[in-house]
Amino acid sequence: MELVELTRQQIERQDFVDNAIFDLINRLIPSDKEMGWDIEAIGEVRDSMQAQLVERGFCTEQAFYPFIEE
Repeated sequence: MELVELTRQQIERQDFVDNAIFDLINRLIPSDKEMGWDIEAIGEVRDSMQAQLVERGFCTEQAFYPFIEE
C-alpha cells in the first residue's frame, strides 16, 4: 500500500484557511470574549465557505482545502 501525504504547500494552505476562519470568528464576536481553538467549529465554517466558493466556481474543493483523495 502506497503512503500518500500532503505536500508542505498543501499543509500550509490548510493552516492558512483554518487560521483565517479562527480569526474571522473571533473578530465577529460582538464583545471582548474570544473563542478558543475549536476545530469542530472551524470545520463547520470551513465546509460552509468551501461549498459556497466551489458552487460559485471560484475554486475546486482541492484548491480551497487540500485533502488526500481515497
